[in-house]
Amino acid sequence: MSAPQLSLKGRALRLLSGREHSRGELERKLKSYEEEPGTLARALDELQAKGFISEQRVIESVLNRRAAKLGATRIEQELQGKGLDPEAISDALASLKATEQERARVVWQKKFGTPAANAQEAARQMRFLASRGFSADAIRRVLKDRASD
Repeated sequence: MSAPQLSLKGRALRLLSGREHSRGELERKLKSYEEEPGTLARALDELQAKGFISEQRVIESVLNRRAAKLGATRIEQELQGKGLDPEAISDALASLKATEQERARVVWQKKFGTPAANAQEAARQMRFLASRGFSADAIRRVLKDRASD
């Protein structure tokens, strides 16, 4: 005997129990389960009205999980991929950009610990930090500070 099939709202709640999801993410993930047009929108409207779906909580969750390891550019891309309001994203990133250099220094310290011995190693360290989404200015300052120590 197979388990009863979950409703759209049940599927959405199951996804939300694991982590915060934006409305756009839920729509993408649940679209294939929608049997009648409009039922998914109604289910998500109801969950949003009850406070189960919140853009602000999604933003806070991403910042909380990712800010220690990633730069503002990479976090911005992740938030945009979730279909969040661009204004809310830019507001959240304003405070993140203020700490960009310090966060880049911590990531660099954890990965490398010692200044680059040559230009090739410096380029490798720069590429690593750039792939994490840190700004070029923050990367230059971190490597320059570490080289002068």
